[in-house]
Amino acid sequence: MKTFYTSIFITFLTLTTFSQIQQKIVLNQPDTSRGYTVMHALANRASEKEYDTINLSLQDLSDLMWAANGVNRPEEKNRTAPSAINGQDIDIYAFMIDGVYFYNAFDHILELVVEGDYRDIVAGSQYWVADAPVICVLVSDISRFKFGDDDQRMLWAAFDAGIVSQNISVFCASVGLATRPRASMEIDKIIDLLNLTETQHPMLNNPVGYPLK
Repeated sequence: MKTFYTSIFITFLTLTTFSQIQQKIVLNQPDTSRGYTVMHALANRASEKEYDTINLSLQDLSDLMWAANGVNRPEEKNRTAPSAINGQDIDIYAFMIDGVYFYNAFDHILELVVEGDYRDIVAGSQYWVADAPVICVLVSDISRFKFGDDDQRMLWAAFDAGIVSQNISVFCASVGLATRPRASMEIDKIIDLLNLTETQHPMLNNPVGYPLK
């Protein structure tokens, strides 16, 4: 009987832990000592079309998020990617096999937005993109720009998304991951899935994975 209750307790603990992991992924501190030099990374940068389906390690996932648009000067609340008039308009949504997560850069955690695998709506007709274990969807909230009309704000949003995407590309080239910048995705479905407001615009996406050997 004691063995039975012990087994029940372990099962409950495992399920509870799994549930907590699904709701919030606490990321490791970024390893800023890893990778090639910037010049070596630029020499190796390439847009890859195929990805291994193996999940990224927690350290690779953590470093990816931080390199893309993490907080590198906490005292000033500034980021690894510059943004127009410091609007910090770009949010990263990580589409993964078990759900879509929002990257909370200031707490350096991934927060569950919706459960389930929705990588296919980012891949669109390029179905093989959905093999990547992580697809980073870059969403600009243009309401964070304190002035300018919508046309100006959308232009700034495009610049800022491009910078974050380039951060991802250089990081991946530096540590041996595969990625490519993409504008193609099913935007209306993403807006509905993430319950985005009219000022939030999916701009670009970067599938990320280990190279397919």
